[in-house]
Amino acid sequence: MSSERIGIYPGTFDPITLGHADIIRRGSKLVDKLIIGVTTNPSKNPMFSTEERLSMVGREVAALGIDNVEVVGFNALLVKFAQKQGANVLIRGLRAVADFEYEYQMAGMNQQLDDEIETVFLMADVSLQPIASKLVKEIALFGGDITPFVSKQVCEDVIARVNERGQLGDY
Repeated sequence: MSSERIGIYPGTFDPITLGHADIIRRGSKLVDKLIIGVTTNPSKNPMFSTEERLSMVGREVAALGIDNVEVVGFNALLVKFAQKQGANVLIRGLRAVADFEYEYQMAGMNQQLDDEIETVFLMADVSLQPIASKLVKEIALFGGDITPFVSKQVCEDVIARVNERGQLGDY
């Protein structure tokens, strides 16, 4: 394995939030190269296609002005994707204890699959801890204000998609 530290920050990013951007910014300082792995997860009922999410994440990363970050789509076992990318670090963001329990289990399974790849947990900034893509979508679908949770451009993307699909609720 290369002495270059290559990290993977995987997720569906549907949509990418300010919390994700915080982990990308901070995670990029820990590795020589950070690959944002945009993956599929049909059980999460995505609002945006993989191509749309790749574009959205790429645009948001460019806005951060970080040069050692690359955005790559994948639809495979995370460890296999990491191996293919030559990665030796998995970066995972944590918001709460519930996240830790799930992520701890995943880290253990990933270690069983490849003990050369380390998992690093980054706590979300306190002000960003409540933000979850699922909740952002739900708030938007019911006509709520998502501007505190996503960038201006992502907000516009989400609102445009909600307008296409129609809002939910009675109010």
